[in-house]
Amino acid sequence: MVMTQEWRVQFDAGITFSNGGGVSVHEFRLDIPRDTITEQELGEYLVRPPNPLMVDTVTVSNMELIPEAHKGSHGRDAGDGRPARAVVDLSHPIRQGMVTYPGLPGPEIGAYRTREESRASYAPGTEFHLGRIAMVANTGTYLDTAFHRFADGADLAALPLAAAVDLDGLVVRVTGAADRAVDRPALLPHDVRGRAVLIHTGWDRHWGTDTYGAAEHPYLTKAGAEWLVEQGAALVGIDSVNIDDIADTTRPAHTALLAAGIPIVEHLRGLDALPPDGFRFHAAPPAVEGLGTFPVRAYVVL
Repeated sequence: MVMTQEWRVQFDAGITFSNGGGVSVHEFRLDIPRDTITEQELGEYLVRPPNPLMVDTVTVSNMELIPEAHKGSHGRDAGDGRPARAVVDLSHPIRQGMVTYPGLPGPEIGAYRTREESRASYAPGTEFHLGRIAMVANTGTYLDTAFHRFADGADLAALPLAAAVDLDGLVVRVTGAADRAVDRPALLPHDVRGRAVLIHTGWDRHWGTDTYGAAEHPYLTKAGAEWLVEQGAALVGIDSVNIDDIADTTRPAHTALLAAGIPIVEHLRGLDALPPDGFRFHAAPPAVEGLGTFPVRAYVVL
């Protein structure tokens, strides 16, 4: 994959609130989409509206631009005048007996008709394999529609194709965070309206191990999910075992997002290969009536 250059800005900042108090940061870093930004633009970025906090003043100092290489190819030329194009697969392969979610059975993959059996139906030298698979819908990397949570919600067949394909995407990186809860403050710097929001926790590194399904997995909080709904996100994905804390049986993130008709894609992988934005996200499930979840081949085009 072609390496492309991205930028971060390091800075000190202070924010005071009209109802009292304030916060300050030292040598804080943020991803930015270009190689220039003013202190005023950065201050506005920190408190991008709509924001419920009663911000009084914002000061930015000691600003330093830092070039960083991210994997990707957006903005490059393919050599014939067209932009270079790369496709990044974000899906886990589905294999016989694999475990996706603890307690759910793995898929059973086999042949309905073997190549040997098919030979009697065709000319000499011609044969086909007719496969079959038995699995729960929550297998591998999959998409949830409203029907997964609500009996009267849209099922896979009712999901508009435009809700799951060719979406402007962005990555919310929370790898290395001390708190496994992805809360509202982690989302505030991002313009999520109409976009596929992919939460990069790095938990996919545990895929295929007992740790992957453990209770310590990262998750999106209720407040974070409600903010994404308020801001008009188009789709939300995560590279963890569940977008909710599996210890919380009310499933607040599923409830908020799916009630708003926002599809969820769980068990993503490879989000570290993506730039912060500048890509198109695709995750189309088959149009199955009476199901709210199904595996997808999730990918992005850079």
